Amino acid sequence: MISRRLHPELLPLIALIVIAGGIWAFAGLADEVREGETRRFDERVLLALRNPADRSDPLGPAWVEETERDFTALGGVGVMSLLTLGVCGFLLIDGKDRAALLVLAAVAGALLWSSVLKHGFERPRPDLVPHGSYVYTSSFPSGHSTMSAATYLTLGALLARVQRRRRLKVFLLGFAMLITLLVGTSRVYLGVHWPTDVLAGWTLGGVWALICWLLARWLQRRGQVETDGPPQD
Repeated sequence: MISRRLHPELLPLIALIVIAGGIWAFAGLADEVREGETRRFDERVLLALRNPADRSDPLGPAWVEETERDFTALGGVGVMSLLTLGVCGFLLIDGKDRAALLVLAAVAGALLWSSVLKHGFERPRPDLVPHGSYVYTSSFPSGHSTMSAATYLTLGALLARVQRRRRLKVFLLGFAMLITLLVGTSRVYLGVHWPTDVLAGWTLGGVWALICWLLARWLQRRGQVETDGPPQD
């Protein structure tokens, strides 16, 4: 009985602790990157994914490289925009106008934070290997990793909140995490990001998704955002 009563009150506290830890981790990683302390680690991981005799050749057969390009597209602006518009359209048709606005704000906010930080750090892209995908912005943090973490984890968390079965909740959140991991690792495999760029993107996107989840939970409990049935944690 006591644990059930404490459960709803503990969740926001745990989330706030994780958010604080994530911000601290991002700040520490950014400081290490700025000072060049991560260069050796980045180079080792990047080169470990390449043919030692030919740095232009990623490990594995050609279909693996093509699959990685498919995965990396899941974190691109085009796919993210189409997915966001599709989800918002569904919510609008379902009569959940404020929920649609929340999703739109969550994705737009992640894109804004990623862009601002990229301009602030201006870290050059990896120059050890040829790029397997076209790039046109600076490297830190990884925009694909940030956007995929923020978008997929936010959508997974929001969808999980309206599910009653624990297995469905775990599946939704687990699948969102899987897509996030695939997008981030594909950026390193294709040689367009340093590993620490991706780690920073995952951290930033995860923190933002958790903030959006807390906001959605707070608004739903006050009836300001639509939900299907009683609020679920």
